Amino acid sequence: MTRPTSRRTVLTAALAAGAGVVAAAGPAGAAPSRTSSSQAASSLVDNRFWTTHTDWRCGSTAGTRAVPGRRPGLVISTPAGSTDYTDPHTGTTTTWEYASWTSPVHRPAVPATEVIASWNAATPEGTWIQVELRGSYSDGTDTLWYVMGRWASADTDIRRTSVDDQTDGKSTVWTDTFSVDDAASGLRLVAYRLRLTLHRTPGTRLTPTVHRVGAMASDVPDRFTVPASTPGAARELAVPRYSQNVHVGEYPEYDNGGEAWCSPTSSQMIIEYWGRTPTPEDLSWVKPGLADPQICHAARYTFDYQYEGCGNWPFNAAYAATYEDMNAAVTRLGSLTDLEQLVAAGIPVITSQSFFKGELTGAGYGTSGHLMTVIGFTADGDVIANDPASPSNDAVRRVYRRREWETIWLRTKRYDANGAVRGGTGGVCYVYWPVDPSARQRRVLRSLGLV
Repeated sequence: MTRPTSRRTVLTAALAAGAGVVAAAGPAGAAPSRTSSSQAASSLVDNRFWTTHTDWRCGSTAGTRAVPGRRPGLVISTPAGSTDYTDPHTGTTTTWEYASWTSPVHRPAVPATEVIASWNAATPEGTWIQVELRGSYSDGTDTLWYVMGRWASADTDIRRTSVDDQTDGKSTVWTDTFSVDDAASGLRLVAYRLRLTLHRTPGTRLTPTVHRVGAMASDVPDRFTVPASTPGAARELAVPRYSQNVHVGEYPEYDNGGEAWCSPTSSQMIIEYWGRTPTPEDLSWVKPGLADPQICHAARYTFDYQYEGCGNWPFNAAYAATYEDMNAAVTRLGSLTDLEQLVAAGIPVITSQSFFKGELTGAGYGTSGHLMTVIGFTADGDVIANDPASPSNDAVRRVYRRREWETIWLRTKRYDANGAVRGGTGGVCYVYWPVDPSARQRRVLRSLGLV
C-alpha cells in the first residue's frame, strides 16, 4: 500500500458494487467543437473548459468582469455583496466580499454518471474561490448546487477543502467527484452549469483571477479489463525523478507524511519538467536539511483539510497552475493510445490506478490508489513511469508491462487480493502544459478536448 485506507478508498468499493463508474483512491448552449473529446473516447468522455475572453463574457455575472490579454481571466469588478464564512477547520468566522459568475448550460456529448471539475486560478493573500456544479438529470429534475471545492493557493485565509455529505438522493459528491448513485438505473446527468464565487477581504481592491474552469463528464461502463492497444512510437521524456518514500515521517500533519504523497510528488515532477520550481522564499517554511523540500511544499499546498489528504485531484491541478503560465486539467483518457499521443508530443501525464501486489510486475507493492507519472514508452510499447513509490530518487524510473499497465489504469472494477470487488479509475489522469504549447502539443490537446 502506498497510502493508508481513506474515504476515497471506501468510496471506490461502494461504487464498484453499485454505480459502475468509479473514482479510485488518490477521488446556455452546447460546447463548441474545440472542446469535443477525442474520437477514441467520444462515446465515454466529454470535456468542457471555459478559458477565453469570449468564454468569460458568456454566462451570467454578479459583480465579476472578464479581463482580456495573453491569458484572459475572470476577476471581481464590483462586489455583489458580503457573506460570513465559518471555516470548519479553524472555527474562525470571517466576513468576505464576493462576486460570482455562472457558466452557460453545457450539454455533454455523453450523458454522464460522473463529473469532475477542475480550475486554474491565482488567489493573492486575502482572496479565495468556491466552485459549484448544478446539473439536470435525464428524468427532467435538477441536482442541488454542489460545492466541488473551496480553494486558495495558500492556507492562511481559509483552509482549502472539499465538502462532505452532499447528496440529493440521486447523486453524491465524493470528495472531488460528482457521481450518480445508481448508474444501473439508467439515470444520467444530461446538462450542467458551473458557478464561480470569488471572495476578497472587504474594503480592498484585491481579487482572485480565474484563468480556467471546466469539467470532465463521463459514462465509463463496468469493466474488469479493456481491449489490448497497439503500441505506437517509442519516446522517453526527461522528467525529474522524486521519491515520496524519501519523505516518510516528514510533516505528518499533511496526510501522514511522505508515505502518502504520491500525488503531490508526481505533480512536482511534471511542474519541474516544464521548468517551474518554488522560490527560496516559497520554501522558507520547510525545515532546513530536508531532501527535496519542494515535495514537502507540494504536499502542503495540495492538502485537502476535509479529505485529510493530498490526493484531491482538482487541488493538485490547481496547485500546478499556480506556477507561471501553466495550465492544468483533470480528465479521463479513452485508451493508452491517447496517452502515447501526449507523450509523443512532449507532454508527460499523471495517472491514477489501483492494483494488488503481483498485478503490476516489478512494482513490488499493492495499492488501493496510487498516482505515477508516465514519461515514455519503449520500442515494445511498455510503459516508462516515474513511480514515486520507490526507495530513492534514483529508483523512481520503472518500466511496466504494457498489457498489465493499461488494464489497471483503464478498468473501473477489479478484484483485490482476497477476491473482493473493488473500484478502478477508468482512465483518470492529470494533464499539465504551458500556456503557449507548441503547435504539435496544441493539436493533441485539442483532439482530447483540453484546449
